[in-house]
Amino acid sequence: MKLGTITPIAAALVGFSILTSGALAAPASGTWLSENGGTKVRITDCGGKLCGKVVWLKDPVGADGKPKTDRHNQDESKRARPLLGVPVVQGMAPSGANKWSGKIYNADDGKTYDAHVTVINANAMNVQGCVLSVLCKSQKWTRAD
Repeated sequence: MKLGTITPIAAALVGFSILTSGALAAPASGTWLSENGGTKVRITDCGGKLCGKVVWLKDPVGADGKPKTDRHNQDESKRARPLLGVPVVQGMAPSGANKWSGKIYNADDGKTYDAHVTVINANAMNVQGCVLSVLCKSQKWTRAD
């Protein structure tokens, strides 16, 4: 074999590995149900990063009979907006195999945290939010679409 020449077998192996590497990783995009079953978030590709917004609430109406709002948001101007449509997964950039890192907004306390999402398989994703990168809490989300 001459230098710079690839054998047909080697070419086939390289081609096969390229084709199957994407098949092994389940996509993060889609609609995901939170661990407690109370919220669905639709995650999409936003210019090579992941973003996601609330698209469903188990209990969309508050005790006052009105749609739930983002009442805990630290920005007072956003407290009256409906929770449906609120962006929660923000600017998650690829950070490893089936893993993205960025920010996640928690409407329960109105704070945004450093976060990581890791697709475990086609139907499960680990979502981790952290304070100071050391105090972290994780949830397992399940695919809802």
